[in-house]
Amino acid sequence: MQEILKNLKIERLNLMQEAALAAWAKGTDLVLLSPTGSGKTLAYLLPLVQSLRPGVEGVQAVVLVPSRELALQTEQVFKSMGTSYSVMSCYGGRPAMDEHRVMKALCPSVIIGTPGRMNDHLGKKNFDASMVTTLVIDEFDKSLEFGFQEEMAAVLGQLPSLRRRFLLSATDAEEIPRFTGLGRTCRLDFLEGGNLPACRIHIYKVESPEKDKLDTLRRLLCTLGNEQTLVFCNYRESVERVGKYLREQRFPCEVFHGGMEQEDRERALYKFRNGSCPVFISTDLAARGLDIADIRNVVHYHLPVAEDGFVHRNGRTARWEAEGNAYVLLNEADRRPDWLPEMDTLPLPDDTPAPPQPAFITLYIGKGKKDKVNKVDIVGFLSKKGGLKREEVGRVDVMDHHAYAAVSRLKCKQALKMMQGEKIKGLKTLIEPAK
Repeated sequence: MQEILKNLKIERLNLMQEAALAAWAKGTDLVLLSPTGSGKTLAYLLPLVQSLRPGVEGVQAVVLVPSRELALQTEQVFKSMGTSYSVMSCYGGRPAMDEHRVMKALCPSVIIGTPGRMNDHLGKKNFDASMVTTLVIDEFDKSLEFGFQEEMAAVLGQLPSLRRRFLLSATDAEEIPRFTGLGRTCRLDFLEGGNLPACRIHIYKVESPEKDKLDTLRRLLCTLGNEQTLVFCNYRESVERVGKYLREQRFPCEVFHGGMEQEDRERALYKFRNGSCPVFISTDLAARGLDIADIRNVVHYHLPVAEDGFVHRNGRTARWEAEGNAYVLLNEADRRPDWLPEMDTLPLPDDTPAPPQPAFITLYIGKGKKDKVNKVDIVGFLSKKGGLKREEVGRVDVMDHHAYAAVSRLKCKQALKMMQGEKIKGLKTLIEPAK
């Protein structure tokens, strides 16, 4: 356990995570209710690892999640734990046949996937379902909200050897559907007292003179500078409109919503995570399940339709022990729901600074794991051929057929010139700023 925490660079667990470990050790099924941003992923991964049997071939545990982003993110957290067990994620938007090939080569102990894709693999008998003894359903409430009840029931119906079930939710449910098959159950409720301690999140009202709040948003973002900021809109069209306006104002930002291609969503999320884009504009798709460190600010361009949406959005900041801010943009014509708290008004200066320029730029590199290129190869290439120092290279992520690397904005042009025509591990490749 201590080795895992060391690998994750975590000094100690919080009370909720410790309670989950203790409850799982009692051998019952477990339902955990805990607010967004409280560390639920680790609260189930640690017990899950303890339940895996070393030396056993085959899939021992299945984790169901409502979105591909959460599947990928959870897979990365599991890998970062540094255990001896292998893991893979499965989700729609890419060929199931490719996932099956990975499955056969990797022989994972844990599969993390969306309900529809998990049913696809189970129906084709792509792995031995009789070996699966543990099932986790993360963001259970969100999965029900997305209409995945029948697909989740179908998954459970194809796992004949289940002995343990672990359900996690950020909101309480009146009752747990019968299809989950929960037996003797321990229920841990950490929802008491709302979402986040008042001392850790500060909520401000920002008054917009115009009903169209675009200019007010621009002025607020310029005031916030390079701090990581997540802007929520209620509609996909609004996300695109806000993003287009900010780009026209030469503001570095990315957009994110369910109507985008998977590759575009992943690229936008990557640029926000690695610090090369300080502003991320999204629908409520980003309100749950995305683990992005160091988000300082949440901006409600539109108010959500219900209070729990407000809670989940604000839960993107002030994660773990950090502090954060939430800003609510309001015009005098806006309806103020009863659940909206009392807020201090944040005045914006008449003269706002110029749009911030992030310290890093993301480079696209056209080779990846399938080309036998890894993170060490890329960092070495950027250093030797691009003349970049270690502190001038940020986060590097390698996918199957390409990679992304964050590099110093000030050194990017010079590095691209130096790397022109050079090879990575003997391979010619395209290297350019990520679009």
